Amino acid sequence: MSFEQTACEDLKAFERRLTEVIACLQPAAIRWRLVLAVISIFTSVGAFHWLTDNETSSVSFTQSLCNHPYFTLSSLILIILFIFGIHKRVIAPSIITARTKSVLEDFNMSCDDTGKLILKPRPTIT
Repeated sequence: MSFEQTACEDLKAFERRLTEVIACLQPAAIRWRLVLAVISIFTSVGAFHWLTDNETSSVSFTQSLCNHPYFTLSSLILIILFIFGIHKRVIAPSIITARTKSVLEDFNMSCDDTGKLILKPRPTIT
């Protein structure tokens, strides 16, 4: 086997593994996006009800939160999700892709969002 054939096989194996990793991360990222969207909607609806309640301005902050457990619970869940890194799990495939692109620049290559390698033309020396 020549050097070019070995290099080509290595690139194909790298591309297969990269597409496999990104494809494996996609379903989890979609689920986390869905969880984040649902809890954000719950929090927004709860905040709307909390802010439009006439009693909110006349009672203490803690009593107001106790009067609106839906908003309080959804806000608490949203804060806990961000503490545990939901924002990183939502964009995990794009993080992997961006880091791979930055490394591949040194080799005059890039990749798309699915992990397919893009070979750039060699720079000409004049």
